[in-house]
Amino acid sequence: MSSALPSRDAIVATAQESIARGSQSFAAASRLFDRRTRERAWLLYAWCRRCDDIADGQEHGHGMTMVEDAPARLARISAMTEAALAGDWVGDPAFDAFRIVAAETKMPPRFARDLIAGFALDAEDWRPRSEDDLYTYCYHVAGAVGCMMAVVMGVSPEDEATLDRACDLGMAFQLANIARDVAEDDRVGRCYLPADWLAEMDIPAGEQMNPAYRQKLAVLGSRLAERAAAFEASARFGTPKLSFRSAWAVLAAAEIYGAIGREVAARGERAWDHRVSTSAAAKVGMIGRAAAEALRRRTLYPPSPRPAAPWARPR
Repeated sequence: MSSALPSRDAIVATAQESIARGSQSFAAASRLFDRRTRERAWLLYAWCRRCDDIADGQEHGHGMTMVEDAPARLARISAMTEAALAGDWVGDPAFDAFRIVAAETKMPPRFARDLIAGFALDAEDWRPRSEDDLYTYCYHVAGAVGCMMAVVMGVSPEDEATLDRACDLGMAFQLANIARDVAEDDRVGRCYLPADWLAEMDIPAGEQMNPAYRQKLAVLGSRLAERAAAFEASARFGTPKLSFRSAWAVLAAAEIYGAIGREVAARGERAWDHRVSTSAAAKVGMIGRAAAEALRRRTLYPPSPRPAAPWARPR
């Protein structure tokens, strides 16, 4: 590799800046990893963030817009990702970050391709009709990322049981995001509430933000939070397979994101008046509680079969 090209340290530094700008919650949790895992988590995050930004015409997760060239954007994401998986120098810091972390961890390419399939759903203006459709979407845009994070933390790609638990945490995060972002998604013409749910509540398609339906929408916000909590609870049983510091980071992230879903449910009809967030002081408390939980994880979460769930990730 030419000495004129950015070093690994330089790419890691750029990735660290990306997570600091894109997600205070993930940035806080990532500090709990050991150095090697932390850097790899930053590298993976930078790629995920960049893919999402390209797909949605935004900057570090902010300012989502309606894009006119979604297929072209998807083709660009896919081509650069395949180049990174092949070990080629891409020339985009985030995709070169993925090239590094994929090589260092022997990341299964299927997870990256599964994530890109989620972007393809958005590019097609896809809408879920059923709860199962919702879970399929959540897998592609977040559950697959959970699997990749597990590999970053040292979980074997062959350890399907632990990957299932990691997927569950990604599912929980995405369901909380969907609950929080109903209004933001509506502004760019998207809706991830299943059509069956809207019909059940007698909310006409495209009218979910109409004030006349706010009470009914609050029921669906609470339902999403409830589903997120169930996936989160399942995910905790994967933490005994992790090192203490990785388990601490995972449990802290679960607490922080779990609080988002719980706050949406608690606010009821006012959940979308202002964007739900978690204060710095609250994060500190959650990180402290997660440390105690991580120390006891093998007692709290003994080996057990994954409970019958409404959805299972594709193999």
